[in-house]
Amino acid sequence: MKDKIISLYQQGAKDFTPEDRALFDSFVAGLNQGRIRACEPSDEGWVTNAWVKQGILIGFRMGKLARMPHSSHKEFYDKDTLPEKRFSLSDQVRVVPGGTSARTGCYLAPGVTIMPPAYINIGAWVGSGSLIDSHALVGSCAQIGANVHLSAGAMIGGVLEPIGSRPVVIEDDAFVGGNTGIYEGVMVSKAAVIASGTILTASTPVFDLTQNRFLEMDPHGSYTIPPGAVVVPGSRKSRQNPDFHIYCPIIVKYRDAKTDQGLRLEDELRHIFE
Repeated sequence: MKDKIISLYQQGAKDFTPEDRALFDSFVAGLNQGRIRACEPSDEGWVTNAWVKQGILIGFRMGKLARMPHSSHKEFYDKDTLPEKRFSLSDQVRVVPGGTSARTGCYLAPGVTIMPPAYINIGAWVGSGSLIDSHALVGSCAQIGANVHLSAGAMIGGVLEPIGSRPVVIEDDAFVGGNTGIYEGVMVSKAAVIASGTILTASTPVFDLTQNRFLEMDPHGSYTIPPGAVVVPGSRKSRQNPDFHIYCPIIVKYRDAKTDQGLRLEDELRHIFE
């Protein structure tokens, strides 16, 4: 399939055949089942599968604007190749009523909970036991690990182009606070904590207070938040004018028993009211 997708993408815009559409449908089925991933872990770290992004872009190119029925008896208009994802009881994904939507081609593992309203885009991958809270976004091709907590209003950016760029990756057991924004290929490593209101981008340096230094940019041209790091919003003096301060996320410590206790308490309170 990989070689056929690459070849079809390189042909550029054209009239697609029924065979091309069948290839795309098979590709999307692989995304829905989690067998095909835009980015995946390996012994050498996270590897971006550019051909998967090419396949998704083919879907936009191939599709025609169409009127589609909605489960709540509303209508929406999108490319006919990219309908809303449909769930069944066998998926064992808890989708609470109230306006949540997911695009076909995203994978949600059994045990995921989605609070309304939330949105998960094509190419995204969400691991078992993760919570996607109200008004959270999981962008195209973003990779969310197992037992991740995406709090209300968390924005996980998506990326389709440049083709080779790493999407945002949130590893297992990470906690992402409310009204955060994680964009431009930033990777949040295992068990890290991103405090409410923190914005992480490839162009915003992160300062590690425990090491008294800025994080170095990783080989993907973005930043990797270390495992267990606790990141909060901060600021630094402007070099041009010290009277002004520039936004700067700060690693204030690494996870300890006190941090874990606070996160457990929040989870326990949430389960009481869900």
